Amino acid sequence: MRATVKLLLGEGHRSFFLLAPLWAILAGLIWQLWLFVHATGGMMALPGPGMAPHLWHGHEMIFGYGAAALAGFLLTSLAGARTGYIGLAVAFWLAGRLAVWASGALPGLLVAGIDLAFLPLLAGRVALILVRRRNPQQAVFVVFLAALTLGNLLVHLDWIGWAYGTAEDGLRVGLLALIGLIAVLGGRVTPGFIRNALRRAGTDDNSLPPETPRLDRATIALSILLPWSAPWPRLASLLALALAGVHTARLIRWHPLSTRREPLLWALALAQTLLPLGLVLWALASWKVGSEVAALHVLGIGAVGGMTLAVMSRAILAHSGRALSAPAPVAWAYGLMAMAAAARWLGSSGPTPWYFTLMLVAGAIWILSFTLFLAGLIEALTTPRPPRPAPPSPPPLPPEMKSPRS
Repeated sequence: MRATVKLLLGEGHRSFFLLAPLWAILAGLIWQLWLFVHATGGMMALPGPGMAPHLWHGHEMIFGYGAAALAGFLLTSLAGARTGYIGLAVAFWLAGRLAVWASGALPGLLVAGIDLAFLPLLAGRVALILVRRRNPQQAVFVVFLAALTLGNLLVHLDWIGWAYGTAEDGLRVGLLALIGLIAVLGGRVTPGFIRNALRRAGTDDNSLPPETPRLDRATIALSILLPWSAPWPRLASLLALALAGVHTARLIRWHPLSTRREPLLWALALAQTLLPLGLVLWALASWKVGSEVAALHVLGIGAVGGMTLAVMSRAILAHSGRALSAPAPVAWAYGLMAMAAAARWLGSSGPTPWYFTLMLVAGAIWILSFTLFLAGLIEALTTPRPPRPAPPSPPPLPPEMKSPRS
């Protein structure tokens, strides 16, 4: 047991890419229970949280699951950390989940202080690494972490009674910060992975996805502005439409249909496709066309859920020394996540009698997706990296090539 804990705390991807899906399942089950009780005509209050159940649910999906998935990525790919720091970060994240759950019995300031500590801790580590490596291009991650922290702060200001109605604004800021991160990160990893796959398949260099530097810069600028604009719906909707257009222009150039044979690739392409779709739906909702809640769940489940599954699984396979091929349960999880987004969108957009049914279906698919994800990758997360095979010994030299003895 001690060896397993030491292993999990030795690398950021092991600890947080295990905690993120576990929390997605546990928080999802709690939400499913609450929905089921209300769907059958009953009434139920969550026993621990002091806020409305839907606010607890949204907060824990964004600042619980989303923050854990982001931490795993940053601590692995950008800011590798030692066991002590990873253990501290895990403790801060867990303390935040416990404090928010028990908020009904704790002072609001204490809950806010505990829960707000995690993201600045992560941002400080990332900023320190960036200063040491002198890589200003990666400073964008600190900006997004600041936006996430602001969103969480707005939620807690409402919960402790220092502001009114800012909790929902905070949830939007947090979700749009994750969306911005996905747009930026997707533009860095998705076309590169597709190019590598096409090269392995023998595709000519002239037929590979081209570089899109102007579109990339526009995407970064719009992605940074989007979460900060959330409190002003008209401005935010215009930025969302602009980002959707620029990102779609990039996506078309990435040859997404060429990924259909490799689950690790089409999962990335699918999440990147649902991102502009969700942004368009959300912008339209600001003009009273469609449901905002439905659009936000296309972004939260389809884009954030789909992209984090794809990135987490690829990182786990790569850093555990395994082949970059998604196990069958994980490949099913990718497709099911998109189905969960569709069911949740229909739940808020379709006929009222189907509301609770489709909500429960979407939640069940969400839980099943992460269960399959863990089933396919739990061994890679919790066991040491297999030793690299020794290089083959060179064949012996023929007698005529051996040096003569003196």
